[in-house]
Amino acid sequence: MPGMRIIGYYPSWSIYDRRYLVTDIAAGKLTHLNYAFANISEDGEIALGDAHADTQFVYPGGEGGGNFRQLQRLKQAYPHLKTLISVGGWTWSGRFSDVALTAASREKFARSCAEFVSRYGFDGVDIDWEYPTGGGAQGNIERPEDPMNFVLLLQSLREYLNDQAARDERRYLLTIAAGASSRAYAPLDWPRIHPLLDFINVMTYDFSGSWSAVTGFNAPLYDSSPVPVEGGSMHTTVQAMLALGIPPEKLVPGVPFYGRGWAGVPPQNNGLHQPFEGLPPGTTEGYFSYHELASSYAGKFARFWHDNAQVPWLYDAGTRVMISYDDPQSIRLKAAYARQHGLGGIMFWELSSDDAQATLLSTIYETFNMT
Repeated sequence: MPGMRIIGYYPSWSIYDRRYLVTDIAAGKLTHLNYAFANISEDGEIALGDAHADTQFVYPGGEGGGNFRQLQRLKQAYPHLKTLISVGGWTWSGRFSDVALTAASREKFARSCAEFVSRYGFDGVDIDWEYPTGGGAQGNIERPEDPMNFVLLLQSLREYLNDQAARDERRYLLTIAAGASSRAYAPLDWPRIHPLLDFINVMTYDFSGSWSAVTGFNAPLYDSSPVPVEGGSMHTTVQAMLALGIPPEKLVPGVPFYGRGWAGVPPQNNGLHQPFEGLPPGTTEGYFSYHELASSYAGKFARFWHDNAQVPWLYDAGTRVMISYDDPQSIRLKAAYARQHGLGGIMFWELSSDDAQATLLSTIYETFNMT
């Protein structure tokens, strides 16, 4: 369907453990690629997140220049593809409050971002401040005026990107990643924010996890019950954000190419909405990539489907492990939802978590391109 965006995040660290390289990306099925992440320096400017991965790593065949060089090659091979540098993320949002604080600090940061995208060949900047409304990683600097300063920061970024675009005779994109909880989006001044942005990536996942009281769905399309056990759903978040006046074509809900699991889960209700004793061994916060689930768990654990939430889960009574995840069936329904409601597309975290056949990405692409 023309105009539907497919936006994939590519983490710089993909080149290490999984050895998933930029050259492995099925770029023909993407419209936008967000490179995660750039950091913020002590001086309040954008900074390379991992200099080795970003600009030094030598690819098979002997070409240096890191991932950034290969992204430029990818854009040459796929001229439709737009690449953005994503700044911050959960780990590196600690200095956003500082750079947003004053006119001088905003201008310094915005100027550095505009120069960065021009220097390294990106098509824009994705601001992933988690979160201007608070509640991010422990130790982040937070101020009561952050929501207001967030708007001013975006205004500076838009201004400096436009100035750089005029010099470079091209257009630069400005997007954000927004949290899916009402605490993350409701306090923000959207009538002033959305006109500054090309689109908004909404992180409609992590509704349940290691922090939850009971097992639940990582990313339900709809609430699983009239009184939701999870923290929400894609549908409830999207509808609430539309009600704030955000144009539907600028809203891009996110889907996870990963699942979240729990251990010590009793067999009642096949492990769903049950207490748990811990997390599956060998995982970080119960995180399972889709390629790991498809290769090692599907067919071994029992698969269940929730008709209300429109997502699957896995449960094994022997190990007492429950895993909430997305598969082609649920991803297809979410992409269809975005299409049916006139939304701006689908975003996902993240490319290296798909299987070798890019099954989940292909499902989104095929759903958007159905006649």
